[in-house]
Amino acid sequence: MIRWTHLVAIVGLGAAAAVAWPSGDADAKGTYESQYGFERTWNAGLRLVRVDLSLKVTEKDEANGYLLFDYRSPESGAKPCPGSMEFIRNKDDGAVRVVVQISQMPGYHEQVMVDALARKLRAEYGEPPRRPPVSGPKDAGPPDAEP
Repeated sequence: MIRWTHLVAIVGLGAAAAVAWPSGDADAKGTYESQYGFERTWNAGLRLVRVDLSLKVTEKDEANGYLLFDYRSPESGAKPCPGSMEFIRNKDDGAVRVVVQISQMPGYHEQVMVDALARKLRAEYGEPPRRPPVSGPKDAGPPDAEP
């Protein structure tokens, strides 16, 4: 049985964690910019949710780049919370922006998943490949003067 002092300490730690994590607007999302390409990022994200975190995937669509899952944590109790992971391709440099949303939980849950994905990608694939800088149109220089 939890003593009252333990409960107060746990609530206090939770409040401190909520203050320590940066929060933006009410629709905060965990985001990560992956340089590993879509296929590797998608596969690692799916394995993270299904295998590493043992969460139930309720829907997935690789072509459109999203997966939906039932998120469970000690804070959510026995009832799962809906969560999503979206993989957005950047056409310019091949990077993939990963957006994690678990709207019924504090934002740090999303950030923990994003951080776990970044660690998983680095552990499984090494350092991210270096992408060449995107070059814009070449500068033509000053216009020629007319005689």
